[in-house]
Amino acid sequence: MEKNSIDGPAEQALFAGEAWFDPIEAGLRGRIRGLIEELVEQELEAALGRGRYERAGGAVGHRHGHRRRQLTGSFGPVELAVPRARIRAEDGSTREWRSAVLPRYARRTRQLEALIAGAYLAGTNTRRVQRALGALFRGAVGKDVVSRAWRKVKTDWEAWSQRDLGGEDIVRLVLDGTVVRVRLDRKATSISLLVVLGVRRDGQKVLLAIRAMGGESEAAWRAVLDDLVARGLRAPEFLIIDGAAGLEKALAALWPAVPVQRCTVHKHRNLLAHAPERLHEEISADYTDMIYAETAKEIETRRKTFLRKWRLKCRAVADSLEEAGEALFAFTRLPSSQWKSARTTNAIERLHEEFKRRIKTQTVLPSAETAAMLFWALLASGQISMRKVDGWQSLDQPPAKSSIDLAA
Repeated sequence: MEKNSIDGPAEQALFAGEAWFDPIEAGLRGRIRGLIEELVEQELEAALGRGRYERAGGAVGHRHGHRRRQLTGSFGPVELAVPRARIRAEDGSTREWRSAVLPRYARRTRQLEALIAGAYLAGTNTRRVQRALGALFRGAVGKDVVSRAWRKVKTDWEAWSQRDLGGEDIVRLVLDGTVVRVRLDRKATSISLLVVLGVRRDGQKVLLAIRAMGGESEAAWRAVLDDLVARGLRAPEFLIIDGAAGLEKALAALWPAVPVQRCTVHKHRNLLAHAPERLHEEISADYTDMIYAETAKEIETRRKTFLRKWRLKCRAVADSLEEAGEALFAFTRLPSSQWKSARTTNAIERLHEEFKRRIKTQTVLPSAETAAMLFWALLASGQISMRKVDGWQSLDQPPAKSSIDLAA
């Protein structure tokens, strides 16, 4: 049995007296307890082939009481009445029924374990995590619980990092890096987390890789990509990047025939950096008018107009647009329903933003490895969720062989 570790008078005072009773919290826990018990009850009814009070024939087992279980989640600790039953096999033998909803030895939800591990990964030691969460969860989180949660997350992270990708039907990759500060040799150092997001044929986004690297060089990205290929990832049909030179070179060497889309938002920023501030509003209007035109033909026409105008007004802006070449307009090779999701790296940028928001109070993370693990844990636990991409219904259609005419 786990030992409660609320050892300080301040923590003990939190639970003393009626002054600390919160009817809202108590009501919520009561509803959650009822919901969990109902889910387990429905699971058992399906296993037995009959309802709780039904006497219909064909049942494959029988009930035999309940057992008490405590479960702690982000909602706090609740005590559950879990039904027990024996299930009869085809040979006439019986076995004890086990719930998949509430596994036999589960005492904490996955989200709570992720919360514990996340606090640990962010640089808080075992005792501090225990003291902070022990009070919040009424003593259900001791030092041994923190240590076990950390070990479990580390094991799951290692398994995820080495998992086989041969069964993944990935049609699109979004690749980008983000900079975080970690402690290396007792010094705060900036490193890059290289992130690869996949889009399955059904439109669902899935995190494929996250690696801590010194920067976004071609060699660093090639190491990430080679690892994905070694684990069975097949060549995608479309790639979206932010325009980092090292990443472009790594992709060109590995998948030279796969269309690459440079993020239109990043290119917009590049254009503005090449012009005085007084021209920014006008450049933005012209650029937006071009990129968000409704048809490929309109985009082609407006690109030519943009180049003619800005070659005269600010040559550096026109040169910057031409530098991007076809990669800025590769999205036009896709059905127009996909353009919104294929024009930018927004899908992965949102992950970076959510990650940074959750670590903003932690100016320096404890190590490069824990930075990558923390990013992954936030997704694995469901604290950061991902929906399907816009236009996923047409992902079965392969990209066209060419985009717009770049002659200007």
